[in-house]
Amino acid sequence: MTSAHRKSGDLLESKRRHRYHSPWKRGIYSCVLVASMLALGTVGFHRLEGLSYIDAFYLASMIATAQGPSQAPASPAGKIFASLMAFLSIGTVVASVGFLLGPFLGELWKIGHERRDSLGGP
Repeated sequence: MTSAHRKSGDLLESKRRHRYHSPWKRGIYSCVLVASMLALGTVGFHRLEGLSYIDAFYLASMIATAQGPSQAPASPAGKIFASLMAFLSIGTVVASVGFLLGPFLGELWKIGHERRDSLGGP
C-alpha cells in the first residue's frame, strides 16, 4: 500500500469517526437549535408583550420563517426584541439547514467537479 493510499484511507477513516457525520445527529442538533430559538422568542414575547404562550409562539414562528409578524409589537422593547429575533432566528434557520445538508451538498459539489474535470472543462 502506497503512502498516498494510506493517507486517503486515513482521511476516510477520520471522516467516518467524526461526531457530526451522522445525518441523525445533524438533524437532532439542527432541530434543537431551531427549537431553542423558538423557545427564546416565545418566552421573550410573552414577557415583553404580555401575550399568551400560544400567541407568543405564533409571533416567534412567523418571524423565524421570515413571513413577518401578523401584528406589530406594541412596546418599544418588544419592537427591538422582534428586530433582534428576526436577524437571529432567520440566521439560525439558514445555518441549521446548511448544517443539515452540508455533507450532501459538498458531495454533490465534488461530483460536479470530478465530472467537469473528466470532460476536460476549465
